[in-house]
Amino acid sequence: MTTTAPTRHGSDGAAPLERNERKSSPARPARVIIGAVGMAVTAWFVCNAFLAFAYYPQWFANSGILVGVLGLVIGIGGSLLFFYFLNLCIEGFPSRFAEGLIPYAFLLPGFSLIAVFLLYPTVQTIIYSFANDDSTAWVGLDNYRAIFSSGAFWSSLLNNFLWILIVPVVTVAFGLAVAVLADKLSPTGEKTAKSFIFLPMAISFVGAATIWGLVYAYNSPGEAQTGLLNAIVTALGGDPQPWYQIDTARLNSLALMVILIWLQTGFAMVLLSSAIKGVPEDTVEAGRMDGASEIRIFWQIIFPQVRTTLIAVLITVLILVLKVFDIIYVTTNGLYNSDVIANLFFRKLFTDQQAGQASAVVVVLLLLVIPILIYQVKSFRDQEANR
Repeated sequence: MTTTAPTRHGSDGAAPLERNERKSSPARPARVIIGAVGMAVTAWFVCNAFLAFAYYPQWFANSGILVGVLGLVIGIGGSLLFFYFLNLCIEGFPSRFAEGLIPYAFLLPGFSLIAVFLLYPTVQTIIYSFANDDSTAWVGLDNYRAIFSSGAFWSSLLNNFLWILIVPVVTVAFGLAVAVLADKLSPTGEKTAKSFIFLPMAISFVGAATIWGLVYAYNSPGEAQTGLLNAIVTALGGDPQPWYQIDTARLNSLALMVILIWLQTGFAMVLLSSAIKGVPEDTVEAGRMDGASEIRIFWQIIFPQVRTTLIAVLITVLILVLKVFDIIYVTTNGLYNSDVIANLFFRKLFTDQQAGQASAVVVVLLLLVIPILIYQVKSFRDQEANR
């Protein structure tokens, strides 16, 4: 009788020979070289193609449509080709090394773009904040001394603080109210109401500022008032007011805040409505069976379950408020004590030609945003950990 020696297997169920073969998969230098050269050529071609679109439109008959179509084809096709060569290059390494390297390799292009377009400008701006107006010599902390001793800077900072206090809270409150009330309508009524509330989100900040300029328009007393608000005021027997020029109690800033609230209420409504619909119906029905009123059901059952979404929306709007620029630039350009930090930076850089002070203003804005971003990331992590 013929016997065969038993085959010993490892803990993973694979024979030692198979495991050793998998570990010792040889490198294929040809693939590495072809992949690396292919990535370099693809990146060079795509970059030069987009530069040609920007600087030599006559090559494409000055056709925006043709440039757009070619941009889509080259952009998407170039990305696919780049990742193909990247995968080919990684497969050329020994298999054990390639398996650990490939996730990082596919993340590398994205991280590279973040480094080039976010990290590098941030570091450069911080460096320029210690340089003179044309960034040719070091001046130390002179730029920071200049902005912190400027009344315009503190006025802008105060306005930003008021925007932070008012806009996110009012936006979320309106969005939550609309989401709750629309949820009680018929399906058709809910879709119609939400569509009208969300519609301003399709308008740019500049477009919204222009639209509201028609609402706040002012003509001298005795003239016909083309602005909706002043037309109502005069119809009620009052005098027309130059709303953008009234800096008493920052009334003009409040008028500008209304524009951003109008724009962002739809955003808050959509996210909060989705969160409300995710509340288990049995918990709501249990509250009703216990005799709780609708108001009590909302505050004690629904609100705690949508709190994480509400905080996320609040922080998102808060970050947007810190960076608000377009509305102020189009309406008042910072006059009449309505300036904010972002508009102050723009004016320092492009009007006053003071790159050093403009960079210092941006650094201050960056320092204001960072704690909020840290809190947002922490809240998202806590939310994921509690799931």
